Amino acid sequence: MTLIVTGAAGFVGSNIVKALNERGERVIAIDNLARADKFKNLVDCEIDDYLDKTEFVARFRRGDFGRVRAVFHEGACSDTMESDGRYMMENNFRYSREVLDVCLENDIQFLYASSAAVYGGSEQFVERREFEKPLNVYGYSKFLFDQIIRQILPRAKSQIAGFRYFNVYGPREAHKSRMASVAFHNFNQFLEQGKVKLFGEYLDYAPGQQTRDFISVEDVVRVNLFFFDHPDKSGIFNLGTGRAQPFNDIARTVVNTLREQSGEAALPLEELVARGLIEYIPFPNALRGKYQCFTQADPSKLRSAGYDAPFLTVEEGVSRYVRWMTDQRG
Repeated sequence: MTLIVTGAAGFVGSNIVKALNERGERVIAIDNLARADKFKNLVDCEIDDYLDKTEFVARFRRGDFGRVRAVFHEGACSDTMESDGRYMMENNFRYSREVLDVCLENDIQFLYASSAAVYGGSEQFVERREFEKPLNVYGYSKFLFDQIIRQILPRAKSQIAGFRYFNVYGPREAHKSRMASVAFHNFNQFLEQGKVKLFGEYLDYAPGQQTRDFISVEDVVRVNLFFFDHPDKSGIFNLGTGRAQPFNDIARTVVNTLREQSGEAALPLEELVARGLIEYIPFPNALRGKYQCFTQADPSKLRSAGYDAPFLTVEEGVSRYVRWMTDQRG
């Protein structure tokens, strides 16, 4: 049966395509290549067909793809700084509803990307309505779709599984530019400038100690495939490690992995700072009052659904990612 991945040339989508290929599966890839450089994410993947997102829904509704088993809906505008609300809602909410409707009509598994941005200004990250306080239109677009899913779930006859991605990093994100992960930017900054720059102290957080729930795209893909293999499991789930780590851990791991590749010894954070390899800059005034210093997924619901594999730590996942990026540079 056919498998479909929307946003297939994007960050998470292309990693899902590659993982399905490694299982012997081929897919129909859906995306918008107005930004053509994303094609590079699919060069080492096997796909049966490619369609632009603008023609996909009509053909999907007509049944042009035969018996479809599952749709991995990863396509979205993920730019949290996007200010065109009409574009955001059309792209992230309305389009998602149309894909969902076809899946429900035809008993097709629907696995989709939500976002931790639905929590916005909250200090608790639990999949409950009272903790969902989006701060931008991107977060609102994801929040609103999740609310629709909650209404539909009790009567849905096929799987609907939504994943609130926290801070994802890993291979195939270069096209995201300024929206790419901290690990990606730290890697490139160190190669270009010989140092990594982090925000200094802010509120009660010491320099570089602002924390996030950083999760490797490897783990994100594993969770998606777990639910794909268990079509009886539905719901909206946090997809983070449940273990917040500071930006200092990302920078230290990036710098030390690069040092080790050059035959140099790894150094503790204090020594990296003393040598000027990690530098703290004043916290930007433009971000004051708009910046989350802490995010950490509550993974209880995900674990209760049966996903029991350990998540990579920053030290494990980022070091693997740095080696991958170094290999890509030749």
